[in-house]
Amino acid sequence: MLVQTKKGNLLNYDAAGKTIDWLPLEWYEASKRILRKQTKAGKDISLKFLNDNPQHAEGDILFVDETSIIAITILPCDCIVVLPKNMFEMASVCYEIGNKHLPLFYEQDQLLVPFEKPLYQLLMAQGYEVKQENKKLLHPLKTTVAAHAVGKGETLFTKIMKLKTPAS
Repeated sequence: MLVQTKKGNLLNYDAAGKTIDWLPLEWYEASKRILRKQTKAGKDISLKFLNDNPQHAEGDILFVDETSIIAITILPCDCIVVLPKNMFEMASVCYEIGNKHLPLFYEQDQLLVPFEKPLYQLLMAQGYEVKQENKKLLHPLKTTVAAHAVGKGETLFTKIMKLKTPAS
């Protein structure tokens, strides 16, 4: 089955009386434009979103008929959960992770990163509150933004850091 458009999301759709067949995706597959996968019921699906970045999300509906729905579910994975104590620490850890060009996710005042042992050890050594958990990475942060010069060699990051300094 070829899918080129989404039909909506289960959050805004009345699925009463319909069977949901889930298409499981890994977190890194959620931004793929072209993908071949199998649903949990064994149906072959080809995703081809050529005109835009699809950023597939939990519950996105790919197919609907009278009796069934095919929807996306994002699989959980091992990740690093960072619990920043304040906005200064939030900015610092975002900068540290972004500087390594790693994907970053946000959920309920927590930062989530796919697990990498060296990063986990680095964050612990720097004194951040971190833990390892198996979670769904659902809310990606856009981390590919280049630093913007504000004036006199100051970047957007340094300006943010000056706004909120940690209490001494």
